[in-house]
Amino acid sequence: MLGANNHLSHLPSLSLSLSVARSHSLNVFLPSPFIYSSLLILNPLKHSSKFEPLSLSLIMAPAALRINTKPVYEIPKLVHDNSKPVIENPKPVCVMDASTSLGQSLVERLLNKGYTVHAAAYNYGEINGLKKLSSENKRLKLFKSDPFSYRSILDAMRGCYGLFYMFEESTYDEFVVDMEVRATHNVLEACAHTDTIERVVFTSSVTAVVWKENRKNTSVFEEKDWSEPNFCRKFKLWHALAKTLSEKTAWALAMDRGLDMVSINAGLLTGSGLSASSPYLKGAPEMYEDGVLVTVDTDFLVDSHIAVYETPSAFGRHMCFNRTVCRPEDAVKLAKMISPSAPRAPASDELRVIEQRIQNMKLNRIMVEFASGRHLELLD
Repeated sequence: MLGANNHLSHLPSLSLSLSVARSHSLNVFLPSPFIYSSLLILNPLKHSSKFEPLSLSLIMAPAALRINTKPVYEIPKLVHDNSKPVIENPKPVCVMDASTSLGQSLVERLLNKGYTVHAAAYNYGEINGLKKLSSENKRLKLFKSDPFSYRSILDAMRGCYGLFYMFEESTYDEFVVDMEVRATHNVLEACAHTDTIERVVFTSSVTAVVWKENRKNTSVFEEKDWSEPNFCRKFKLWHALAKTLSEKTAWALAMDRGLDMVSINAGLLTGSGLSASSPYLKGAPEMYEDGVLVTVDTDFLVDSHIAVYETPSAFGRHMCFNRTVCRPEDAVKLAKMISPSAPRAPASDELRVIEQRIQNMKLNRIMVEFASGRHLELLD
């Protein structure tokens, strides 16, 4: 057993109930927190001919089975010193799409580290904060980009040595899946035709890892695992399908074009923008039951992107999360974060603790080095 919930510990006697909406068509809305509330949530893996509320009890392991939440790797809390860059005179980099919340946070952190940043935004009207910042910081250059305009992509990346690429929509369907895959193809092709690009950091998702037919047979999910496209289509897990196909497209192009690429497979991004309508949360009850429901905060996700970019030895995929939702109290916290005004769940005497079945040791090793600055020892 790996990660943050790998030992047993005493838990308080809580009780919560889970109400799940079951539908054969899977076209179910998400009006409220996905877990541990008396409201409907989406469970696409249960079939029935009509909507049918399913009440699930979560039964806690006996108190004698103690859980210790100490992670395998203790990640030092990073202290961001904005007074000086970690790398002296770092080469320019491009962040695309800088209009996402992650993109904007990444731009700001890179600027604080001394980078010159080309911020390429698909939704140019949503970067007012960066527009104001660009008037104060000459190292920030703004670009209005279109993932289907090859010229606008090339213009944004011109003169850059690294690319941080992310694509995120508020809702996902078959059309968005196709759009994300085509956008990824265009961007990676543009990288191959930009002579200065030395490394690409591709933002993917844990949902590109954990969804497959026989997932119960996987003891621990790690970087070698992939979600199965046919399974995602069958249950209309469009976010998972988009992330799986776009990441596979990126890896195929990177290998064919000789690009140095690393990917970050992020858990559910928490923060002010999180809501029950997040496409990541489709199938959340199953992810909880499978021990693979994980979250990541913005600071850790941003640092992870920079760490794998700056670490010469970083390669391949990197599972990225710093919280696991495997215990009742973890689920309560997440539900409260998603919908603070939701009614408190009724109490019961027994709750079940789920064994964590996903690990991120590969990234955690890099983050330990990153926190100490040792990741730069081999950087020329």
